[in-house]
Amino acid sequence: MHRIIAGLGIPALLLACGGGSGPSSPAPQPPAGITIVLSPPGASLWTSGSQAFQATVTGTAQTAVTWSVVEPAGGTISGTGLYTAPATAGSFHVKATSVADATKSAQAPVSVSIQPPAGACNGAALGAGASLQGFLPFPADNAWNQDISAAPVDPASAAILAFIGASSGLHADFGAGLWQGAPIGIPYTVVASSAQAKVPVAFTAYGGESDPGPMPIPAMAPIEGGTASTGDRHVLVMDRDTCLLYELYRAFPQADGSWTADAAAIWDLKGNALRPFGWTSADAAGLPILPGLARYDEVAAGAISHALRFTVPTSRKAYVLPATHWASSTTSASAPPMGMRVRLKAGVDISGYPPQARIVLAALKRYGMILADNGSAWYLSGAPDDRWDNTQLATLSGIKGSDLEVVQMGTVYTADPTGPAPAITALAATPASTTTGAGATLTWSTTSATRWFLTPGIGWVTGASLTVHPAATTTYTLLAEGPYGSATRTVQVTVTGP
Repeated sequence: MHRIIAGLGIPALLLACGGGSGPSSPAPQPPAGITIVLSPPGASLWTSGSQAFQATVTGTAQTAVTWSVVEPAGGTISGTGLYTAPATAGSFHVKATSVADATKSAQAPVSVSIQPPAGACNGAALGAGASLQGFLPFPADNAWNQDISAAPVDPASAAILAFIGASSGLHADFGAGLWQGAPIGIPYTVVASSAQAKVPVAFTAYGGESDPGPMPIPAMAPIEGGTASTGDRHVLVMDRDTCLLYELYRAFPQADGSWTADAAAIWDLKGNALRPFGWTSADAAGLPILPGLARYDEVAAGAISHALRFTVPTSRKAYVLPATHWASSTTSASAPPMGMRVRLKAGVDISGYPPQARIVLAALKRYGMILADNGSAWYLSGAPDDRWDNTQLATLSGIKGSDLEVVQMGTVYTADPTGPAPAITALAATPASTTTGAGATLTWSTTSATRWFLTPGIGWVTGASLTVHPAATTTYTLLAEGPYGSATRTVQVTVTGP
């Protein structure tokens, strides 16, 4: 088109791009400082599974991204970030690229595995309150999983039940919804350490009886009683990849992703090893917590196949196995020792109870309940879940202390037993001096030990050797635990340079 430039009377031609001559406009520049953060930062999936990703873009008003999978056979991802894993296992990456600047992108690793059969530890679902998909923590012969329906009654049963409260009823200390602003029960979460990074855990009270980290605790792991709780603040995390259970007492998340806790215990869910005699855990009795919780996924499947955790107002200064710790100054023989097991009498008719309560009561007949902490009388522990029916659970109060009986306890420990203490007979680094990235192999031998930990930065270990790659000269500490205590020994790996 033509127009007349005022005052000159000369037609001026407006030239289109690619024609004519004259100065050209500078090319548009992408916004500076664009960053992209993906959520979640990684994922662990079964073959053909799916995971939704989100991209948060800052530094530009144009926050759109394009999604892709880096590896050609690594699965697919939709325009909205829904990733679908391939039918084969492998390690892959999803990628989000800024629409505003194609040079800016972020990636998240995805580990894809073949789904194991039902009941396997690594077959558990992921997330807070996730279904364990039939997995039973600990071996079948573990105390938590033993059928004690035909075991003898303890001679002190009547006196102990009267001490706790023969006329007091059972109470489900778990359920749906909120109580005082927090979920009802002790929450747990399931992670895959292939995707969940381990973080440091610093101890604020019982570090001498705690297992050292790091631990795969998510920054947003659910806390008993909620984030503002002034109570026990238990945090329970099951790692389905390693089949380890991490339990923290009075746990507090920190701004850098680490945690502090009064105490922590790590449990191998494939074995039967207990805490050292006299040691606490995240629970007062030195017991694990998760294996004793009533969970909705198992009730929905039709049966609870393990003992349940319970509390009493006053316990005895004593314990019976599988407990390893007492939390009382009361020495009365009528007071219940930690670890004591109680069951529902076989003759109690439970047919009239609603389904959820009836499944709990059937478990109490077959597996019983194990005393784990001081609290209210006959309070049963479970995990919160909005699918619980609180009205059904409330009917458990119809079962009184007089409907129960104490299972024969065996040895009642009023003093910690003694035996051969763990010893670390050798700990060496080969080579003792290395360069950055080259690595060194730590080897060790121990006696009378059942659990081992290496610090810093490693945590739970098995076997008798491990290769480490310190970036700087590092002193490693091996902690060996056994039934009768613990031992430590150190070795230094010197790093001389690149």
